[in-house]
Amino acid sequence: MGAGHDHGHAHGVAATGTAAAAHRGRLRVALSITLTVMVVEIVGGVVADSLALVADAAHMATDALGLGMALLAIHVANRPPSGNRTFGYARAEILAALANCLLLLGVGGYVLYEAVQRFLEPADTQAGLMIVFGLIGLVANSISLTLLMRGQRESLNVRGAFLEVAADALGSLAVMVSGAVILLTGWKAADPIASLLIALMIVPRAVRLLRETLDVLLEAAPKDVDMAEVRAHILALDGVEDVHDLHAWTITSGMPVLSAHVVVTTEALSAIGHEKLLHELQGCLGDHFDVEHCTFQLEPSGHAEHEARLCH
Repeated sequence: MGAGHDHGHAHGVAATGTAAAAHRGRLRVALSITLTVMVVEIVGGVVADSLALVADAAHMATDALGLGMALLAIHVANRPPSGNRTFGYARAEILAALANCLLLLGVGGYVLYEAVQRFLEPADTQAGLMIVFGLIGLVANSISLTLLMRGQRESLNVRGAFLEVAADALGSLAVMVSGAVILLTGWKAADPIASLLIALMIVPRAVRLLRETLDVLLEAAPKDVDMAEVRAHILALDGVEDVHDLHAWTITSGMPVLSAHVVVTTEALSAIGHEKLLHELQGCLGDHFDVEHCTFQLEPSGHAEHEARLCH
């Protein structure tokens, strides 16, 4: 191995696929539940003349589309790399998460608008039916949440689906509470108020997920990787004089990558050898920062000045 060559180490990701792939079956079950409840709530919203139920059903439709896109993204993301797409289609999951964010924001805005209209023109809402259909939605969403609980910690794509279902569960609870208020007091404004609450639960979660998704697309450093600490750990290795062109970013959930040019003394290269130095660098990053897909270029002292002269 000559100095200045690129050396990469990759573990885990290539063998296991993207983080969301392990939860494909659970996503399918959640999609089936969501589609069923969506139909039930559409019927309930029309029969009971409840905006809260219609709003929750609209969000269910968004969930169904989001879950469908998540499953499609997992299928696409796990296609093997090619000569033109060296990381394959792994980032398809992030694009699906972005689409989910935009859908969530759209549904939230629609519900807000309709709630204002319902305040201006109150409807004759059937409170008893609201409670029944809200309970059905709450039970179904609770099952989906249980299925997606573990996956949402590992994948932005699954987290997007989890947040949608969580908002639906809270929406179903809001429907039940508003139905109880109308049943006990006759106060019709409880229905559009519940709709507003559903919208307010949708939007903040969507904004947070959008921020995380954009960080990946803009290739920001992973949030749990402190670049100053990474630099310090590399410089602390025996024989390392400097590090430059240090970059870290995320391809998709569970797949952080890092590259760096590491300047090493000639004596260290001779005494320790390229292979051992590379193993030490890989161990440093893997053990301390959970970044296993790394590419290092080892350079002898003075090589950076040589590169600079060539560039000019």
